[in-house]
Amino acid sequence: MLDMMKMMGKVKEMQARMKEAQDNLEKITASGEAGAGMVKATVNGKKKIMAVEIDPAILNQNDKVLVQDLVVAAINKAMEEAEVKAKEELKKSTEGLLPNIPGLDLSSMMG
Repeated sequence: MLDMMKMMGKVKEMQARMKEAQDNLEKITASGEAGAGMVKATVNGKKKIMAVEIDPAILNQNDKVLVQDLVVAAINKAMEEAEVKAKEELKKSTEGLLPNIPGLDLSSMMG
């Protein structure tokens, strides 16, 4: 019975750390750029777009498709970086709470 109580304590601690990690994701920012820096995007760890910067030199009506492609590319790069940082935050927050179980990926719990 004592082990069960200890395990329940660990579960509650893990829940608290997961909540803290989720809250911290809003503070994590990641940036991506495309077109040699002509378009830059910044997102947070919750995959929300925070900013998009476009070099005025490429804002020409004839380059509309190019600008759209560069914005998408920059945002995708920023999202990839944010995902890596979010996983690192989760790993750091839950370190030592759970045994290292191959295939156990808690990143899906990050919403």
